[in-house]
Amino acid sequence: MRAPEWLTARPVAHRGLHDISRGVVENMPGAVQAAIAGNFAIEVDIQLTADGEAMVHHDHALGRLTEGEGELIEKTAAELRAVKFKNTSERMMSLSDLCATVAGRVPLVIEVKSHFTGDRKLVRRMAEVLASYKGPAVGMSFDPEQVLALRELLPSRPRGIVAQRTYEDESWAKLTQAQRDSMLYLRHGFQTQPHFVAFKVDHLPAPAPWIARNVFGCALLGWTVRTPEQRTRAGQHADQMIFEGFVP
Repeated sequence: MRAPEWLTARPVAHRGLHDISRGVVENMPGAVQAAIAGNFAIEVDIQLTADGEAMVHHDHALGRLTEGEGELIEKTAAELRAVKFKNTSERMMSLSDLCATVAGRVPLVIEVKSHFTGDRKLVRRMAEVLASYKGPAVGMSFDPEQVLALRELLPSRPRGIVAQRTYEDESWAKLTQAQRDSMLYLRHGFQTQPHFVAFKVDHLPAPAPWIARNVFGCALLGWTVRTPEQRTRAGQHADQMIFEGFVP
């Protein structure tokens, strides 16, 4: 179940090689081009739109990086393409736009953002786009149901689970206790059959990713590496790092 060697051959730029101080915004074309220039794999996030498109953006709602407000899932792709960002004149890309820009030059690590409703529309659209994409690409998600969807709808592409030791902080408060429990200890692994695990670097080492890596042969990525200490930790306990805020 191990991921291909190209996934761990080079550090992975978290949301592209972005630097807001220079007007290079995460998940935007400039950050993607900078990562390509540095020969880094690129991690991006995709979100579902009201009309079933996959758009490259991390947050579920507008406002942190953009003008305007509202949930992405309630807006069409055309509406999101028109959204203005605060620190760049660039506009939001679709997954198809991203693939056309990268054109197979570096690996793509695509995180499927989830509302934890069991809806598979985003993975279905991802499968449609990647069906004609010849470059190296993998999919991953925090949501085990979306990883299972990747296994069933996109079996030809490696898949991974994004995970951490616990899910009790505020960012997971909207999930039920049963949903949070289902994500613990990679206990869904026999069903989802991931090829790799992306684990929170500050939570390494941990038993579940150690077993996934050393017993089942999954590649292990540490996220998100921002400090020298985190880089050392990733180097000791993972096969590669997902990084931001510096150039390795």
